[in-house]
Amino acid sequence: MNDYICIKIPGSGRSAAARLAYRCRTCFRRYTVFLLYTLLCACSSAAGDSTPALIPLPQELQWKQDHFDLSKAAAIYVSSKELEPVVTRSRPAALKQLRIKTGSPAPNETGYIFIGLDVLPAPYQAEEAYQVRSSASGVRLIANTAHGVFNGLQTLAQLVRNNRISGCIIKDYPAFSWRGYMVDVGRNFQSVGQLKQQIDKMAAYKLNIFHFHLTENVAWRLQIRKYPALTAAANMTRNKGDYYSVADIKELIRYCRERFITLVPEIDMPGHSEAFARAMKTGMQSEQGTAIMKNILREICTTYDIPYIHIGVDEVAITNKDFVPEVEALLDSCEKKVIAWNPGEAKSSTTIQHLWKAGDQHYKNDTIGKYIDSRFLYISDMDPQNTVVTIFNRRFFEQERGNKNLLGAEICLWSDRRVVHQKDLLVQNTVYPALLAFAERSWRGGGYDGVSFAIGAGKPERIKDFEAFEQRLLDHKKNYFGALPFNYVKQTGIRWKLLGPFKNDGDLGRSFWPEQQEASLKDSAGIPATGGTVWLWPTHYPLTAGWLPDPQTQTTWYAYTRFLSPVSGTIDFWLDTKDQSKSGADATPPNGEWDYNKSKIWINRQLINPPVFQFAGRKSGLLEEPLVDEMYYIRPPRKIKVQKGWNHILVKLPADQFDPLKDWQVPPKLMFTIIPLKHTRDGLNQEAMDWLFAPGKLRTVPAR
Repeated sequence: MNDYICIKIPGSGRSAAARLAYRCRTCFRRYTVFLLYTLLCACSSAAGDSTPALIPLPQELQWKQDHFDLSKAAAIYVSSKELEPVVTRSRPAALKQLRIKTGSPAPNETGYIFIGLDVLPAPYQAEEAYQVRSSASGVRLIANTAHGVFNGLQTLAQLVRNNRISGCIIKDYPAFSWRGYMVDVGRNFQSVGQLKQQIDKMAAYKLNIFHFHLTENVAWRLQIRKYPALTAAANMTRNKGDYYSVADIKELIRYCRERFITLVPEIDMPGHSEAFARAMKTGMQSEQGTAIMKNILREICTTYDIPYIHIGVDEVAITNKDFVPEVEALLDSCEKKVIAWNPGEAKSSTTIQHLWKAGDQHYKNDTIGKYIDSRFLYISDMDPQNTVVTIFNRRFFEQERGNKNLLGAEICLWSDRRVVHQKDLLVQNTVYPALLAFAERSWRGGGYDGVSFAIGAGKPERIKDFEAFEQRLLDHKKNYFGALPFNYVKQTGIRWKLLGPFKNDGDLGRSFWPEQQEASLKDSAGIPATGGTVWLWPTHYPLTAGWLPDPQTQTTWYAYTRFLSPVSGTIDFWLDTKDQSKSGADATPPNGEWDYNKSKIWINRQLINPPVFQFAGRKSGLLEEPLVDEMYYIRPPRKIKVQKGWNHILVKLPADQFDPLKDWQVPPKLMFTIIPLKHTRDGLNQEAMDWLFAPGKLRTVPAR
């Protein structure tokens, strides 16, 4: 198709009429292709609307041609009184008007929804399994437990479209028993209302663990009646005076339990405990501090009905070798299951190990211990587009599914940096797109070995899998997140060729032939890449992988594509050549630069100047300085003139040594984001232009 529509204008040897006719034919072909492409996209979208987009996708799903008309529904039958509270609270809004009856419908009765408990075989996690059968005559939802019924109701809510339930047969069960979301409120406080908003979305997508990180160096946020100084404003350095009362925690536990979510409080010890030391005037590992901690844990255990307590024990020098064993023994005596970060200092074989360190795989030789996987699942380290890609690619524990030792995984919202408004945490960390991608992967299982920042891990058949998920994701964005921040946009239609490597010998400003005006970029060989955000070289390479098969230091790469615009005018773009971590203290780019690598962007041969950052070159005191314009998705989109027809984009991406220890505030990153946007009224929920991107002939060659 690319060869057909890229036509060279003939010379002056023809008559004016012939040239005019030729141009007309050329334009007709070009825009016929564009219109056909647009029509195909519209048809694809329309086809997607004919059956609901389900997230997470059920393990077994068969669509039927009919549907159940809710306007003709008479009642909801539940098999027992015990199920009535669950169904009453959790049924979809479209079913709220239906009367709930206990018992079963008559043999010949139609127009009903039946929800009940029955024996439902499942290969694993049977306690959460459910089955839905929907047809014109009625809907049946059965499960082994009330939790399974709740899961089925979440799917039933997604099946409702235009006051009808699509005909289908679903049998479903999770791949992992532990599907968690961690929120750090020690550093940045969130109101109970905003937490409930996130818990509601967790429940809707079948996550079942709410990990509540309550204490930090910045502040101790959990009320302890015996020690009120812990939550005194004077002992906090951020969000002073904000903490969770006993009533708040009990309410959150209740709220979670009604949604079949287990709240797991984390009291970080003995590290991350400067707030404790300020309040108690002693270190946590001292004899006095240890005694105080034991009193605190006894109060927590007797006050709250919770099965787990996370004790942290990471990133700390142990000066009291008895501290951790004594804490573990105390919690064991209180019949609480203990969780600790690994690497960390937990010693008991019964303590659940929570993996966080890149490359940690010692669990493979442990047949006794239990593990939770959060490696490369810190969403505060990710940019919006890549958050979804990386999580979708993940294969937790390098296993298809969990077992009695490998429980599951958690995504983590760390935000070391202070935010101005609590909503900034949801915007800057792409919480909701991440949550949906994680729900898909933790429920479905599967994924790909390793940690890949490339869409579909760069494999054509896997790219198709991601494209299908992206379509479902965007459907949910439209239908369920209209009033919430959801800064992920369609990117699978954006295609690039990567040109290089060119040896720059440390001279990041050195020019190479792709910058030359006469260079025919569309006819050049290159490495194919897909996405609005493209990572060539991720920070933790070789533990992580991007689009380059063998990235090398002191090289320069170029990325090229072209897009077909039906009109000329000024278009909004997301533009960037870096990613700003929120769980670290990345420096703001220097004045007059996109990043610290001297990257450049050209659109239609015009050099695009970098943003005028409010705090260009800022490196000191960053954790207390909120982000204001450092990322493309929190500053206004860039307005760029485009022309009718083909437009060209070229990105220059130089790299030096990429030493992660050289400057921890400028971690190694070789990436860029370029996405044309539609005009939207709400800056939180942008939408990408669905234009045709075609970089030209792609004769792939290995990196030189």
